[in-house]
Amino acid sequence: MVIRVLVCDDQAMIRVGFVTIIDAQPDLEIVGECSDGRAAVELAGRLRPDVVVMDVRMPGLDGIEATRLLAGVGVEDPVKVLVVTTFNLDEYVYEALRAGASGFLLKDAPPAHLISGIRTVASGAALLDPEVTRQLVGRFAARIRPPEGGAETTLTPRELEVLRLIATGLSNSEIAATLHVSPETVKTFVSRILAKLGLRDRVQAVVHAYRTGLVT
Repeated sequence: MVIRVLVCDDQAMIRVGFVTIIDAQPDLEIVGECSDGRAAVELAGRLRPDVVVMDVRMPGLDGIEATRLLAGVGVEDPVKVLVVTTFNLDEYVYEALRAGASGFLLKDAPPAHLISGIRTVASGAALLDPEVTRQLVGRFAARIRPPEGGAETTLTPRELEVLRLIATGLSNSEIAATLHVSPETVKTFVSRILAKLGLRDRVQAVVHAYRTGLVT
């Protein structure tokens, strides 16, 4: 199966570089490119790529707002977005994830990381390392946690336990070892948690855990 990719970056040389790297892969295909967020939203609606590689700082509509329009809360048919930026700032990572991005990557990462990131996001998984996600969301937890609400009303005690472990940065295999169950069992629990809470991936699960006060 070929993964269809849209690239959005206002720097022509970087955009061309991304396009060249991505198009050289047998399982990846460039379906479009653009230089600002507004064009990305329009092209994504028309071309329906599997993944949008999105810059943050762009003229007009920036990458964060474009991501919100493509993958944010309430979007009927969201598109997976991989945010790629030169700015290694927690605020950008936080805003990108809150806007609905499935992953975050720095532009100085090796080309192999970009390719792997696209494949990871296209598969429905989150790109960020769980520990990085935990530290990041924990830092901004006070800002995103509402006064009321929680996961307790919809999840079983075992599912709550798995969600807590996800939020502390453990992988499926580490959760399996902690709970003395198989990785396949953990994978089933994770799928149930995401389905019950209406979440897209592990990144959103971590955000949810902090937002509801399940993890502090």
